[in-house]
Amino acid sequence: MSDSPRVVGRTDSIDSHDSSPKQPDKKKNRRPANTAFRQQRLKAWQPILTPKTVLPLFFTIGIIFAPIGGLLLYASAQVQEISLDYTRCRADAPDFRDRFDRMPGDRAQTAFKSSNKSIEPQWAVEKGFNVTLGSGVSVTTDRCYLRFNIPESMGPPVLFYYSLTNFYQNHRRYVESSDQQQLKGEARSYDDIRGSKCTPLFGEDSDGTKKPYYPCGLIANSMFNDSFTSPVLLNPPSARDNLTRPYNMSISGIAWDSDKALYGPTKYAFSDVLPPPNWRVRYPDNYTESNPPPNLQEWEAFQVWMRTAGLPTFSKLYQRNDNEAMVDGRYQIVIDDHFPTLEYRGTKSILITTRTVMGGRNPFLGIAYIAVGGVCILLGAIFTVTHLVKPRKLGDHTYLSWNNAPASKPSGPSTAMASGRDVRPAEA
Repeated sequence: MSDSPRVVGRTDSIDSHDSSPKQPDKKKNRRPANTAFRQQRLKAWQPILTPKTVLPLFFTIGIIFAPIGGLLLYASAQVQEISLDYTRCRADAPDFRDRFDRMPGDRAQTAFKSSNKSIEPQWAVEKGFNVTLGSGVSVTTDRCYLRFNIPESMGPPVLFYYSLTNFYQNHRRYVESSDQQQLKGEARSYDDIRGSKCTPLFGEDSDGTKKPYYPCGLIANSMFNDSFTSPVLLNPPSARDNLTRPYNMSISGIAWDSDKALYGPTKYAFSDVLPPPNWRVRYPDNYTESNPPPNLQEWEAFQVWMRTAGLPTFSKLYQRNDNEAMVDGRYQIVIDDHFPTLEYRGTKSILITTRTVMGGRNPFLGIAYIAVGGVCILLGAIFTVTHLVKPRKLGDHTYLSWNNAPASKPSGPSTAMASGRDVRPAEA
């Protein structure tokens, strides 16, 4: 009996603890904060497209774009240029010692103000001509002669380009095939070049020693190597005894300053590297002390070639004259033909052109502006006539799509209207 009170008291204490009210669990609230940004109450401008706002916009765009297009087209028409395709000079032109033949009509294209004057393009070829390159190496090649008339004075500046077609410099592996550190001047080893993007033209085994190419890669290996003389005026007005007068053009200043910054003098010794396979004609004994590797920092023609073109038809600057006009007369250009194009079904040509403040000759931009301006004015006129003849009431709900939904065929007689909503029968 003495233990009973203690048991009861313990039981009461447990019951009193269990009967205490439990704290409710906090539920996660996924509601966004009550702010203007979270609740989408920010101020916004919602323009209403009415005839009073749309029609002036069409006419304004047309009035602005059409004159701009006309000015662009006029500027493009001021550019003078002549293009001569000499791809088949080696195969189709007559021997230089015999005569000059007229070039086929589709091989010459011109853009001059004096369009009624013919340029009378002619060509001839000299087979097996011995040429001494700048490195002192003598090679045998075919030399092409081009003669043409300039009907009116050009320039300055007068720009001389070579153009190629069907040459895909935009191929992904071709574009990446170079080593920027090597071009900058670093003496990259054979193993370094082998693991670079120059693969597969990274180097080869020479006399038991593995040497890298300099410069390595597909772009450098395929460099355009035809050479051109400056145009020579054959009938200068002040010449005596049938003398000729050259129109001197410079091969400096043809590369962008941003391109020049990508190249530096190499730290290689001439015995540490090899020329690319396609350069072996210029370096028949590989690089030597008398015929060392080129200085890429000063070789602007190489820098121009290394800037890859985005399209398979492109032109690259070869030489220029920024000071003297190219007077009208008959000119001759001599070309040492080295670069093969017939193997890949391409063509090559020369382009002599001027420029304006808008650049070279390209009528597309002017035509595009005129077309956009003309379409806007035409649409503005059509919409204006439509609005005047058959105006449309603003805010008319009958034009809403759900008010014009086709009515489904009822199974029985029905008087429901097609409103886009389901018609429910009344509950009993």
